[in-house]
Formats: sequence, structure tokens, C-alpha cells
Amino acid sequence: MTFGLDLVDINVFHEVMTRSADELVTEFCKLWSSPNPEVLAGYFTDDAVYHNIPMEPVQGREAIQQFIAGFVAAVDGIDVNVHRQVSDGTVVMNERTDVLRRKDGGEVPLPVMGVFEIQNDRIAVWRDYFDMAAITKAFG
Repeated sequence: MTFGLDLVDINVFHEVMTRSADELVTEFCKLWSSPNPEVLAGYFTDDAVYHNIPMEPVQGREAIQQFIAGFVAAVDGIDVNVHRQVSDGTVVMNERTDVLRRKDGGEVPLPVMGVFEIQNDRIAVWRDYFDMAAITKAFG
């Protein structure tokens, strides 16, 4: 007797069902140390919104990938140091310091508060709150 699922389908289903929103965000944040815009964009839904609150929001996976590519072109990587992270179902919030590793060897610590809304194992909305003056001073 079969139920229309093969072993691959069952493994994919199991993986999706066992990774919490909290685990997804933790995994995503770790990837920024060696950022690959294509891989990072793969964590978003097709119609996702990424909003760095001091700037205009970016909508759609492709636009988010382009934004990430432009942003990480100025750095060797970003060490995301999460101080506190809480989740409630599909919403994850973290207080963190993003340490931007400049290509000239310098580092720029940026205190950030992030809010992630997860749908179907992908980021549907990501909002980061930070002081834009710190970025302007470091890269301006």
C-alpha cells in the first residue's frame, strides 16, 4: 500500500516540519559571515519584504538578492552576534550587534533590532531597526 509519497518527499516534509522559525532565523544569521547573495535570498518567499527601517523597503526575492549583493560588496562579511532572540510561532525577534568587516580590515559594530515573519519555512518579512548615522559615518 502506498500513499503517493516517496522517501525523498518524506525527508523534505520531515525537514520542513522540524525546523522552527527560530532555528531558520538562527541559521540565516550565521550565513552572513561569508555572505552569498543567492543563498541568502533563497531564504525569502518570492514576494518577501526586506525593510531596513531608515531606508525604503525592498520587495521580492530578486530585488532582495540585488540589494544584498550591493550591500555585501563593501564588506568581507558580517558577524551577526545575537544577544537575545525570542520567537512566538512564526515571528522571531532578535537584538544583536552586526559587525561589518570592512575590506580595509576595519570593523563597524552596528546595534540592530530585527523582526522576522516566517511563512512556509521562508522569510516573508524582515525588518531591521538601526541608526543609519553609524553606516553613513563608516562608509560615507
